[in-house]
Amino acid sequence: MTDDKVKRRLTTVLCADVYGYSRLMEADEAGTLETLRRHRTAIARLVERHDGRIVNTWGDAIIAEFASVVEAVQCAVEIQHEISSQASDASQASPMQFRIGINLGDVMVDGTDIYGDGVNIASRLQELAEPGGVVISSSVYDQVHNKLSVGFDCLGQRPLKNIAPLTSYRLTLGGQAAGPASFAVGDSATPFERSRAPRMDDRRAPSSPTNVVSEWLARLPRPVAAALTVSAFLILINLFTSNRIWFHWPVAAILFGVVLRMVLGQRPESDSRPDR
Repeated sequence: MTDDKVKRRLTTVLCADVYGYSRLMEADEAGTLETLRRHRTAIARLVERHDGRIVNTWGDAIIAEFASVVEAVQCAVEIQHEISSQASDASQASPMQFRIGINLGDVMVDGTDIYGDGVNIASRLQELAEPGGVVISSSVYDQVHNKLSVGFDCLGQRPLKNIAPLTSYRLTLGGQAAGPASFAVGDSATPFERSRAPRMDDRRAPSSPTNVVSEWLARLPRPVAAALTVSAFLILINLFTSNRIWFHWPVAAILFGVVLRMVLGQRPESDSRPDR
């Protein structure tokens, strides 16, 4: 065994970057740089609080790693709340917003830096996130979906640059369960200490055909789930009200429209990043 053997480890990678960074710099270089430095300071503080470390920064991007998947997701949620709070206090015309992607995967270690698909996937997932949002891989979802009181929307399998399509999930941060405002004044527990307690809606109902179908539809992208639901109603109406088969035409039109929308739909703005 030689000393230059590549070291590997399983870790949780968080990748964040500024949405529309080039546009913000073009409008106000000095102000954008000052805001970026302020947000980076806040992010570094939150990463340290959750026992993570900043691996690297370049341009407007930040890479951090965590030993705990739960801590990484908690940190991402707190980062978005912190940045949103700072933006509302500053009352900027074009507030700076971050997109965050999180992946649990194998990485190559070189000193204090990390490389490989584990990092690249996190970078590609942040490109799928909305401004101010968080997208996680299925490997992260499997570890945290029953441990945190935040919602998850399945995005299905999305094509990723230079990476095989994988299933991803978007965190729903708009609900009060993801923010500190949902707790009474004077309660000493932090939001995520509360989130570790089991909730009534986390308990699975007994399996039934209806539940199975509902869970299956919930995993699909919303346009696809809506199209399938409408198509099923049209088929049932046709079967119970007429001896002539007519449902195939409207169903075909609905499905064609959904496919066209998914193919031609606008993708989130993203700056080109080198693979690591």
